[in-house]
Amino acid sequence: MPGMFDRVILIVLDGVGVGALPDAQQYQDQDAATLQHVAAFNGGLSLPNLQALGLGNIVPLEGVAAVAEPTGWFGKMAEVSSGKDSVTGHWELAGVTLSEPFATFCNGFPAEIIEKFSALAGCSPLGNIAASGTEILRELGEEHLRTRRPIVYTSTDSVFQIAAHEEILPPEDLYRLCREMEIILDPYRICRVIARPFLGHSADTFYRTSGRHDYPRKPPCPTILDSLKAAGIVTCSVGKVADLFAGQGLLYSHSTVSNRDGMDKTLEVLASVSSGLIFVNLVDFDMLYGHRLDASGFAAALSSFDSWLPRLLACLGRRDLVLITADHGCDPTTCGTDHTREYVPLLAYCPKFCHGGNLGTRDSFADVAATIAANFGVDSITGKSFLGAFG
Repeated sequence: MPGMFDRVILIVLDGVGVGALPDAQQYQDQDAATLQHVAAFNGGLSLPNLQALGLGNIVPLEGVAAVAEPTGWFGKMAEVSSGKDSVTGHWELAGVTLSEPFATFCNGFPAEIIEKFSALAGCSPLGNIAASGTEILRELGEEHLRTRRPIVYTSTDSVFQIAAHEEILPPEDLYRLCREMEIILDPYRICRVIARPFLGHSADTFYRTSGRHDYPRKPPCPTILDSLKAAGIVTCSVGKVADLFAGQGLLYSHSTVSNRDGMDKTLEVLASVSSGLIFVNLVDFDMLYGHRLDASGFAAALSSFDSWLPRLLACLGRRDLVLITADHGCDPTTCGTDHTREYVPLLAYCPKFCHGGNLGTRDSFADVAATIAANFGVDSITGKSFLGAFG
C-alpha cells in the first residue's frame, strides 16, 4: 500500500450531528444540536470510550468532558452540499458534492407522477402527503388492509416512499414496484424511492419491518468507492451504504437490520477483509430515535455503540485507521421529525498513534474522501486530506 494504512474503517453514526451549520436557518434548523441536546435531555451521557478518543473535545457535551490527552484525533466537518439527507451526506463523504438540492414535494406529488404510479400499481395510492412513517400507518394502515391500495408518502426530504403490508403486497413485489418507479422518477430529480413494508393488524399494532430498501439515484460522477475499486482495492459496505450508492463502486456489501447487527457484521468483515475500505452505516440513531423524537432511546443507542467500541479497537492492527463521523443531524428535541442541518463529528484512531490532536473544523465532508484517496494513492474529486496530521 502506498499510504500509512492498509485498512480504513469508516463508520457513519447516522444522524449524530454536533450543532447547527452557519446556513441552518435556511432549513429552519438554527436551534439544532443533536448530540448536545440528547446529552442535556438525559442529564448527561456516559461515553467513556468515545470520550477517550476526544468526543468531548469537539463540542461541550454534558457528561463527556474534554480530555487533555485524547487517544484519537478529533474535529468536526461542515457540509458543502445543498440539503440534509443521507444520500447527500454519504455522497459528500465519498467526495461528491451537490450544488443543487434534490426536488422535494412537501404538499404531495403532482398528478402526473401519481397517474404513472397508478398505472404501474394497478390502482391509485392512499396518502400522497408528507408524513411521518409511523404516523401514516396509524392513519391509513387499516384502510390499506381493506382496499389493498399501497400508501404513498413523502417528507421534507426528497423521497418517494411506498408502504405496504407484507400480507397484501409481498416484499419482493413491493421492491419490484419501487424499482419501476425509480426509472419513472429519474427526470423529476427525486433522490430516493423507499420500500416500507410493514406488519400488524390494527392502528395500534402496525410496525415497519426490517425489510426497508432504498433505491437512490446514482452519484453524478465517480466517488472514492469507484476510484478504489478501479485501482483493485477492496471496497466493502455494512448497512444501508450500498443502497445509498445504488451499489456503485462496492465489491462486497452486507445489509443489516439494526445497529447491533451492523456492529456484529463489522467485526465479521474485519476478520475476512485484510485491506481496503470498510464503509459502515449504523442507522438506528436516525431511524428509530431521531425521527421518532426519542431522546432517551438515542442516548441508549450511543451508550451501546460506546460499549461495543473496545471490541472494534481490539481487532485493529497497527496499519488500520478508524474514522467515526455522521452524515447529518436528526435532533430529537427540536420541532419536527426531519433531519437537521448540522456539523458532524470526526474522530480518527489507529493503534500506532502516540497521541491524538485537533483536526479543526473541516470545510467539507469530502475531506474524508480526500484522506482515504491520499492514503491509497488514488484520485480524489474534491476535499482536503488530513492524512498529513497523523505524522
